[in-house]
Amino acid sequence: MGRVKREMMSRDDRGQQAARLSDLLESKVGVFCWCNRCGHHAEAASAMLAAQLGPDFPIPEIGARMRCSACGSKDVATRPAWPSQGQLTQHSA
Repeated sequence: MGRVKREMMSRDDRGQQAARLSDLLESKVGVFCWCNRCGHHAEAASAMLAAQLGPDFPIPEIGARMRCSACGSKDVATRPAWPSQGQLTQHSA
């Protein structure tokens, strides 16, 4: 990647901040957990996680504290479990 592009991306990322558990509590949204080793996935309640980790804990960092219940791996990714918009049924041309 070129120096100019890297600097622009870095500048754009400075103002952004990862979602926190308090953001999900307000929206009543859970945390989607995905094992990068075996593909097992589950949704954890944001209220339970906030009680254990605190409401200011960043969502992407939760995975580092988890272990897959299927294979035991600690390679877990986490993101907000936003509601699905349903299956896309038609493309507009």
